[in-house]
Amino acid sequence: MTPKTFVSALAAADLPSVFNPWRDRCLLHDRRDAAARRRANLESVLTAALDVRVETIWIARDLGYRGGRRTGVPMTDEIHLTQASALMGGIALERATDGPAVAERTAAIVWQVLNRIGKPVMLWNVFPFHPHECGDPMSNRCHTRAEREATWPLLQSLMSMIQPKRIVAIGRDANMALEGLDIPITAIRHPSYGGQREFIDGMYDLYGIADEPTTSPELPLGSRYAATARVFA
Repeated sequence: MTPKTFVSALAAADLPSVFNPWRDRCLLHDRRDAAARRRANLESVLTAALDVRVETIWIARDLGYRGGRRTGVPMTDEIHLTQASALMGGIALERATDGPAVAERTAAIVWQVLNRIGKPVMLWNVFPFHPHECGDPMSNRCHTRAEREATWPLLQSLMSMIQPKRIVAIGRDANMALEGLDIPITAIRHPSYGGQREFIDGMYDLYGIADEPTTSPELPLGSRYAATARVFA
């Protein structure tokens, strides 16, 4: 499977009370071609991951409504698209929404760590879409077992395409869901609900990075990234 065919397979999925960012359009926030822009974003990330032969995939549980739902790039909000572009070799990524860029706390912490590590990784979710409560598309919920089973072949296809040497499971739910894969898995606490310090410590220990004082990540776009931005409005 290629990045293009993988993204096409993602875009074909249609599940109730689930937003598929590579297929669906949010009438409140999305541009008319939002789904196409998100497909292009993900295809660019996947192509870059193959080009640099990423060895590690970080996998969390689900897409959040403030992050990957809007950008098409897992664990990446609109504030951090520029960092994603730079880390993956300067690929072009596009915003798919109108209005001010929206930040997500988990994405801010993830990208704080990625910027310190300084090497490309692939970001993904056990359930690749955004599950929400019925009638409330701007809510988050945990995916069901049936939803995970329905999309499991997509995860297997990603593993086959990327062929990672290691998976970092972010959070207990992700770690439990990934049991049984024939790839070494390291479990790290999810940064939400008071887990920021443990997440950062776990990642730094895993990558052999000296500790540094923990600071709350800035949600507004920092000026130091402006020069590397290849995000198109």
